[in-house]
Amino acid sequence: MDPKIAKADKKIQDMNERKRKKDSSDRKVGSEIFDKSTLETLYKLANQGYIDVLNGAISTGKEANVLKGIEKNDNIVAVKIYRIATSDFKKMNYYIDGDPRFNVKTKNKRQIIYNWVSKELKNLTRLYNAGVNVPKPITHSNNVLIMEFIGDDEGNPSNTVKNQPPKDPESFFNQLLVELKLFVNDAKLVHGDLSNFNILNHNEKPVIIDVSQSVVLDNPIAKELFERDVNTLVNEYKRLGVETSFDEVYEYVNPHFS
Repeated sequence: MDPKIAKADKKIQDMNERKRKKDSSDRKVGSEIFDKSTLETLYKLANQGYIDVLNGAISTGKEANVLKGIEKNDNIVAVKIYRIATSDFKKMNYYIDGDPRFNVKTKNKRQIIYNWVSKELKNLTRLYNAGVNVPKPITHSNNVLIMEFIGDDEGNPSNTVKNQPPKDPESFFNQLLVELKLFVNDAKLVHGDLSNFNILNHNEKPVIIDVSQSVVLDNPIAKELFERDVNTLVNEYKRLGVETSFDEVYEYVNPHFS
């Protein structure tokens, strides 16, 4: 056999093998996301006109995947689907327990997820109404949350700051502090897990995401979580060359805890 043909044949075999492994992996993830209950929820949301088709992943995680949903008018939305099998229920209960909005005591894992998704929608709504730069909430049902898609007109999602640092870190950080002040003082919430993994760089402007664990200011753990958020941001943006400090950020936001 001609060596060039043999080499090309080997390359095709390798590509087919990688595709086979990827397809197998995709099926495994797909079965974890699209269980019978989730499929029924998605069908219901589709019948209500919120989505027409699902088209590709925006992000994947241990507890949830975010997919692109296409409405009938071709508008793109973000569809966040929590996975029952792999969620951290102890963590969820930790953030729900002190929240006066959720006085539900249950050990049912599916019900905990439903409360968690409801909490994320309520937090997003509260933040959006307070003027914080977050995805606009649309609706939720069971373990599915639908919200505004953050990206360009071609359907490319905006990257996290972790994956796409800002061109001007100082300007970006100053914008972020304005959002943080609104977050705490107007929406009266503390994010609880704020880092460059949970901030999108959308056209050099910060968009805060993943607010399911966010707690109200009168939650007993709110002050501790806020201080942790500030420490994380200060450390991350110092590494990007921004001159800042914990005291500077704390004094600027000036939170008032119960």
